[in-house]
Amino acid sequence: MNLEDAHDPHCSQLLNVQITPPKQEKTILSFAPSDTPKTRTTKELFETLQKEIAKIFVGQDELVLSTLIALFSSGHVLIESVPGLGKTLFVRTLGRILGCQFGRIQFTADLMPSDITGAPIFDMKQQEFRFRAGPVFTQFLLADEINRSPAKTHAALLEIMQEFRVTVDGVSHNLVRPFLVLATQNPIESEGTYNLPEAQLDRFMFKTTVEYPTESEEASILMQHSMQQDLGQRLENEVNCVTGPEEILAITRNNSNVRIEMPLVQYINRIVRQTRKWPTFYLGASPRAGIALMQGARTLAAFRGRDYAIPDDVAELVLPALRHRVSLTAEAEVEGMKVDEQLQQMLKTIEVPR
Repeated sequence: MNLEDAHDPHCSQLLNVQITPPKQEKTILSFAPSDTPKTRTTKELFETLQKEIAKIFVGQDELVLSTLIALFSSGHVLIESVPGLGKTLFVRTLGRILGCQFGRIQFTADLMPSDITGAPIFDMKQQEFRFRAGPVFTQFLLADEINRSPAKTHAALLEIMQEFRVTVDGVSHNLVRPFLVLATQNPIESEGTYNLPEAQLDRFMFKTTVEYPTESEEASILMQHSMQQDLGQRLENEVNCVTGPEEILAITRNNSNVRIEMPLVQYINRIVRQTRKWPTFYLGASPRAGIALMQGARTLAAFRGRDYAIPDDVAELVLPALRHRVSLTAEAEVEGMKVDEQLQQMLKTIEVPR
């Protein structure tokens, strides 16, 4: 099969194509699961994933948990952190462990939508246009410094993140599932950046904030990653592939069977609606925030070995699910208030179901 045939819309081998359009870096990591049990619970898989991730990636428990919940809930994650905290390492490690492909796009001010999605290319041999797939045709996509590109480039991700497909010239090209977008942005630098529109922020299931590691964690990082060893070789030798796309999709479907009783549904509904009334918020959360809390609570309950969700599952996910969906008033910002602090105060005012 030649390169042009690989990009045919009717071709089933899209994921075997490696493309290097401008302003992007793409690495393909695809492995077969080793010694994967035929039957195991979601809790057992979750614990195995945590163990394997910890072999290479140190700390950042909130990032690991939020990403795994989003993956098994068909969601996406926005990561806010300064450079150098291991985001690319984390995604590559995750791709190796889960037996999925990894792609990375470095967003810049001149990145065009077609650099992400792909575009029709004229085939001189066949004398016709063929669709050449862009770097978004992967399974784990790291959108690095997403806020450095203008709105037209952000818009290219909207359909992809919501509907898991790319439409070019009226033809839709489906992405292979599972598909997870991990987008990063630097909270410090503002020069040469573009704020993400509210419509795209709402597409992210979670927003997680990656802080500097603790003293002991940083010492462990220095010991592990200062030996000038090839990372690809370490991933192959030290980390096991413990699952694959089929099991991920099966568990994602099974998580929908986790029970959420009506009192808990009302609790989630009150939380979301309270964000629209809270005096320090001028923009509250949309119904999609409630859906994210429902789906996340189901997945978290399955990770904890339960077939039912409890209020603690919801409370644990309030910050990552809502912090990017609400906005402080100008007065609150002047007074130095923080979104997370206001969400925690708001949560205390809502009665917890028994």
